[in-house]
Amino acid sequence: MKQVVVVGGSAAGLAAAETLRREGYEGTLTLIGDEPYHPYDRPPLSKQILGGQWEPDRVPLRAPADLDALGLELRLGVAATGLDLAGRTVALADGARVPYDGLVIATGVRPRRLPGDGGERAHVLRTLDDALALRDRLGPGRRLAVVGAGFLGAEAAAVARGLGAEVTLLEPAPVPLAPAVGERVGRMLAQAHHDHGVDLRTGVAVAEVADGGVRLTDGTLVEADEVLVAIGSVPNTGWLEGSGLTLGDGLECDEYSAAAPGVYGAGDVARWHNPLFGTAMRIEHRTNATEQGMAVARNLLRPEERRPFAPVPYFWSDQYDFRIQAHGYLRGHEEVAVVEGELAERKFLAVYRSGDRVAGVLAVGMPPKAVRTWRQAVATGAAWRDAVGELLPEGA
Repeated sequence: MKQVVVVGGSAAGLAAAETLRREGYEGTLTLIGDEPYHPYDRPPLSKQILGGQWEPDRVPLRAPADLDALGLELRLGVAATGLDLAGRTVALADGARVPYDGLVIATGVRPRRLPGDGGERAHVLRTLDDALALRDRLGPGRRLAVVGAGFLGAEAAAVARGLGAEVTLLEPAPVPLAPAVGERVGRMLAQAHHDHGVDLRTGVAVAEVADGGVRLTDGTLVEADEVLVAIGSVPNTGWLEGSGLTLGDGLECDEYSAAAPGVYGAGDVARWHNPLFGTAMRIEHRTNATEQGMAVARNLLRPEERRPFAPVPYFWSDQYDFRIQAHGYLRGHEEVAVVEGELAERKFLAVYRSGDRVAGVLAVGMPPKAVRTWRQAVATGAAWRDAVGELLPEGA
């Protein structure tokens, strides 16, 4: 293998490139990114960057000298526009065609948007430029409407309140994040917003960004100086249309994260079969991006020694004065049990059941040792009755 191309100047793309070099690959290594910046960290965008604690020079994932040491052929500020599987080339927006022997696709996701023209007052939060544009417009007395009370919207609402802005948080579901974390934990998170002065409105649907704010489907205008649309994301697979790769909710990959011979997916764009949980999943979390980037690099470099990518997914979210940490695959869970602490005190540990196994754990304000114990239960596929049996009602 003499030419490897990594499409996506992301955490996943950088992890793949670094791992290739660390594992001994000495050939040409091209990193393509549609943003003009060196790879940078995205979680701080909705936290430290938006809140003003960090300036942009804090978010690059590596110093320039470290990137230079990788011997990368950087193609930044130019998007990939097509893929020729038979000819093994990637087409770029500037007309160039980049050949490859091995390909890593790590193009991430893009934010969903709402209808309507909000002009400069309408925001999304995915890139460094997005975060800086919104930050410049927040402060005491400013009114921010956040559409979507998922983790991104909730984090941004918390930061905006800390900056003195008036915040209205709009969510179509009756309980924020209930499908992901369960109704009890979702209600706890909702109460935290209420306690910090956020006007949280659930069970409401937004029709469009309008002049002066956002308009609900019932015609009500929610007035706001700025609007943040945080209603999820779409995998960046448009450039792969017609390539012959299987596309659905992302780039469809097997248990090795392979999409085709010599072609692998990593990070937010990849949907792969995780054999640890026996299901296909696409994970939009920072740690998964790095872990999958490393895994696909090894599989690409040594196909005869390929290993399935079978992680215990991990994510965290900082909101107000607490951090949420979760291990496992919580979506689709059938039962939640709080095994330590109290939800009302925002200091607790909850475990999640799917089928007859422990599928996940979520903790707020708990010691690392307690969380690690339950993460191990997730990793080993521990039986729910054995792990949580004493907490189940008699006869259950």
